[in-house]
Amino acid sequence: MYIRKQTFHEIGKESTFLWGARQTGKSTLLQTLFPESTYFDLLLFDVYERLQKNPSLLRETILASEQKSPVIIDEIQRIPALLNEIHWLIANKNIQFILSGSSPRKIVHSGANLLGGRALRNELYPLVYKEIPDFDLIRALNHGLLPKLYLSENPKPLISAYIGSYLQDEIVAEAKTRNIQTFSKFLEAAAFSNGEIVNYSNIATDCGVSAPTIREYFHILEETLIGRFLPSYRKKPKRRVIQAPKFYLFDTAIANHLLKRGTIEMGSELFGRTFEHFIYHELFAHSRYSGLQYEISYWRTASQMEIDFVLGENEVGIEIKGSKQITPRHLKGLKSFAEEYQVKKLILVSTDPYTRQMGKITAMPWNIFLNKLWEGEIIT
Repeated sequence: MYIRKQTFHEIGKESTFLWGARQTGKSTLLQTLFPESTYFDLLLFDVYERLQKNPSLLRETILASEQKSPVIIDEIQRIPALLNEIHWLIANKNIQFILSGSSPRKIVHSGANLLGGRALRNELYPLVYKEIPDFDLIRALNHGLLPKLYLSENPKPLISAYIGSYLQDEIVAEAKTRNIQTFSKFLEAAAFSNGEIVNYSNIATDCGVSAPTIREYFHILEETLIGRFLPSYRKKPKRRVIQAPKFYLFDTAIANHLLKRGTIEMGSELFGRTFEHFIYHELFAHSRYSGLQYEISYWRTASQMEIDFVLGENEVGIEIKGSKQITPRHLKGLKSFAEEYQVKKLILVSTDPYTRQMGKITAMPWNIFLNKLWEGEIIT
């Protein structure tokens, strides 16, 4: 049993949505944190059929109970009409709900009631470093961090099934396209764009569709929580900077499978790319789980000077290297960024086993960096 960082400690008596890609562990988390709650699982056929035919049964059932804990409805996106009943119960009976689902896209695009600002938004991501006892970096990079995949001794068929049943069925349905082959090509192209600046025109040419269609496909991946854009850092630059965003899939295993990568081993080029992807996942999850909600961006100039991540308003500059030994050439991007902005911290994260102070730059082993991140010592 993993002790998750998402604990809903800030919601108080407010209702909340809990979104997260499939198999991130939403149902397990809710059943662990709220074992006494009334629980409606809309994946169960009998529950789904009953409430889909008559949404008012939800209100009648809840009013007949003496429920004090939050009422939990899992997979809420399957019956958006329930949100009208939920809205009434929140407004008139002060009942707290936790509404879980894999994506808000269906609800948003159906025009359903979004509770008029009466519900907060929370998300659950794949596992993070501090949630896993005896964390194994190489296992995480190869297996990904969805709980079932991380634990599996043979994750490849599980990843294949996940992508087949989820990405290429549910997400294709969201795209409202009959051309599954084209969308499959797009998924591969999106994987090649993982951690890279997105060029819509090039991907459109490769897939044989228009650039606006590719933009919409990326938007679907974002709305269904399969990936997210990393914006460029643009605050009053002295030098000309690249403004296009980068794109990251939500888990390393998805990128590995779509790109048909072999085993990722320490020191390889694939290790460096996947290691950066992993650290980005940690930063994003920490930003949300900690409640700090700090912005994360990347910085690159037209002359190709860059750093991987900027936290907040140039509070922290971070460069990720897969190298086992840091040398002065690895510091160029951070030094250039410090010439542009007043930065509180400059950090280089690597697999070098020793922490080193190199001028204004602190080079940290990845595990020390992550411990400091989750203990609130990197950004406050």
